[in-house]
Amino acid sequence: MWASLAKGQRKIMKKVLLVLALVFTLYHSLAKNPNSTASFTQQNATNAQQITNAFQNKHSDSQVSGSGIVINNLADDTKGSKHQKFILKLSSGQTLLVAHNIDLAPRINTLHNGDTVEFYGEYEWNAKGGVVHWTHRDPDGRHVNGWLKHKGVRYQ
Repeated sequence: MWASLAKGQRKIMKKVLLVLALVFTLYHSLAKNPNSTASFTQQNATNAQQITNAFQNKHSDSQVSGSGIVINNLADDTKGSKHQKFILKLSSGQTLLVAHNIDLAPRINTLHNGDTVEFYGEYEWNAKGGVVHWTHRDPDGRHVNGWLKHKGVRYQ
């Protein structure tokens, strides 16, 4: 049968078989863990809502987690403790300044606009959307440890 098909028809059949193989793989992947994609999406929405609520209520000192897209890499703050600074846009549309202490944690040297960054740190309210800091370990052990994650690498 394969030999009787024209060259163009064989190309189409190969593409159809490839799509079917991908669908089959995805179906079986989701069958093993049906909530994996949904739970990640739901968790991210819940985290974004928590930050939105903190912003709307002018609440500070909350441990938050989430992820966002880098929309602006800022110059490092070198006065006092050094901080890498960048602005994330959350799925809610809210912007969030990240102030990552690079005296206590490694700097993300490969960070570019458009990259996704996950975070866990302390939220502080400001009129521009808020700041997340404490994205590092506390050397004195008195504060919850935070972190940033970029391209699968955790920085803390």
